[in-house]
Amino acid sequence: MMKKALYLLGAGVLSIGLLAACGQEDEEASAGGSENEEEKEAVTVEHELGETTVEKNPEDVVVFDFGSLDTLDTLGVDVTGVPQANIPSYLEKYESSEYENAGGLKEPDFEKIAEINPGLIIISGRQSDAYEELSKIAPTIYLAVDTENYLASFEENVNTLAEIFEKEEQAEEELASVKEDIAALHEEASAMDEEALIVLANDGKISAYGEGSRFGIIHDEFGFKEADENIEASTHGQSVSFEYIAKEDPEYLFVIDRTQVVGGETSAEQVIENSIVEDTSAYQNDNIIYLNPNYWYLSGGGLVSVSEMVQEAEAAISE
Repeated sequence: MMKKALYLLGAGVLSIGLLAACGQEDEEASAGGSENEEEKEAVTVEHELGETTVEKNPEDVVVFDFGSLDTLDTLGVDVTGVPQANIPSYLEKYESSEYENAGGLKEPDFEKIAEINPGLIIISGRQSDAYEELSKIAPTIYLAVDTENYLASFEENVNTLAEIFEKEEQAEEELASVKEDIAALHEEASAMDEEALIVLANDGKISAYGEGSRFGIIHDEFGFKEADENIEASTHGQSVSFEYIAKEDPEYLFVIDRTQVVGGETSAEQVIENSIVEDTSAYQNDNIIYLNPNYWYLSGGGLVSVSEMVQEAEAAISE
């Protein structure tokens, strides 16, 4: 009887041990499951081309939108692939072999992108036609700036990236600084009577831009009055002549030189500063401002580019 009692006692202890071990394994499995669930926490992004679910902190990110690349660089987020042909000079580090070449701005290298197997692809207007094809490879979001509502759109895009990569606090600080500078510039510029005209110079040709246009932030957000309130708002601007500039006679002439960043034979200064434009108030008062096309034409909508755009406009009226 004693042996039997000892056997039963031993069996009981063994059973308790097994149950405890199983319980511990269940707890560990539960904890591991929680960790996995946390790792797979996702963000649903609604954008102009659709709705995309993205896992937080995705790896091997491919970025075609230079404004987003600018913002991610500022927030300290690593990316894997970019279109390396026309990278803005201030982001030239992404031209190195440390990064994969994802193709051209308008011709993504689908094979290379598939090889990268990205957790996220970020595009803007130049890649909009490739959205469906890119979405078959990886979650793809469209983060172009809405030029008709520039500041709110810029802020939304920055906050979207901050949420995806869990950089909300840093993004909030960066945005607060930019918005403060814009508010100060707007107060100063909107109080002036002088009018401004914005033109894009493209290897001998010029186009004008007004409110709600690609470069309309100068009027819409910075507060400069328009020399012409009837400019057609379009991506490529309204084709104009030098006689048009002379007729409008702006006190400030803002010039973006496309040729400088995409190639060509004639600089904006060679095109703009001719005998016709020399009669304008802008020329005579030394108020022709050549804006940096790396910020204005190639990127735009990034934490650095928007800040630099503000500084350039501020410098125009502070000199």
